[in-house]
Amino acid sequence: MTHGPDERALFADAGATLYDEAVAEEGIAEHDPRIADGGPEKRAFDLLVELGLLQLDRELGRWLPEDPATVQSRVVSPLSQQAAQLLEESTQWARTFGALSQSWRRSPMSQARGPFTYLRHGAIGPFLAGLVSECEEEMLTAQPQAGRDAASLAAAALRDTAMLERGAKMRTLYQHSARRSAFTAKYVAAVSERGAEVRTLDEFFNRLIVVDRRVAVIPANDDLTTAVVVREPSVLAYLVDIFDRTWERARPFTNKETTTLKGIAAEQRAMTIRMLIEGHSDPVSAKRLGVSPRTYAGYVADLKAEYEQETRFQLGYAMGQAGVSGHEPVDDDDA
Repeated sequence: MTHGPDERALFADAGATLYDEAVAEEGIAEHDPRIADGGPEKRAFDLLVELGLLQLDRELGRWLPEDPATVQSRVVSPLSQQAAQLLEESTQWARTFGALSQSWRRSPMSQARGPFTYLRHGAIGPFLAGLVSECEEEMLTAQPQAGRDAASLAAAALRDTAMLERGAKMRTLYQHSARRSAFTAKYVAAVSERGAEVRTLDEFFNRLIVVDRRVAVIPANDDLTTAVVVREPSVLAYLVDIFDRTWERARPFTNKETTTLKGIAAEQRAMTIRMLIEGHSDPVSAKRLGVSPRTYAGYVADLKAEYEQETRFQLGYAMGQAGVSGHEPVDDDDA
């Protein structure tokens, strides 16, 4: 029997607390009101019994805790096996779809649709998965903001590491704010071990994926519900040129040297100043920096403290008097 997220949440919260109490009290009385029908710990108790972490000693009339190490394998192993089976199944599906995609690209019908194709909603993810599975030489990606959650990054790690292990190359751009995401750091570590290069930049940019310099996928609207698939060679060359120019200005994700981190902080400070001077709203400015509105408000508060001002109007005036524009060159040695 496998257990899902609901059971795990119950186990991690109430179940773990009840187990700790059972260990501290050398068991739980068989007729303890906490674990009786309708008791506050009944659900957590039933789960611990089901997992085998509590066993009834009828002579003592107490539920005694068991060593978790003896129980863990019974719970975790089926989940690991199920994950491996799902991964193998998804690989087989991707391989079959890859063969169909090659047939489609060779057909006259695909050429008749022109160099641009629109994808909407649920069609975007499967198309991208199939496109990456077909990558033979190189994939370029730009991912603004650190908004990818743990589940999507885990799926991307499996997909992208498989591509890298086939011998393809990969370069990825994030904004500096992505360095604060533990999930992103794990993803970067996984792909970097297999030869991928990842860099970060202070500037805002749109999402972009280019595969083998023959197909690109870009957003068609701000809410990312529609994407455009680009196969026009001249447009592809233009997108790759923009990516390369941006790449040259970016900083390696894995570089944790003090001077680099200070330079990144200085670049984010400069961009915050530019957002204030240009009069953007907090939500727009936060998006441009790839951070939450709360984090952006913290950046502004830091500037107020730095210039010893109480309001944004006073801050703007003080920066204007000082000749600050947000375009001053950043020197890593002096940042």
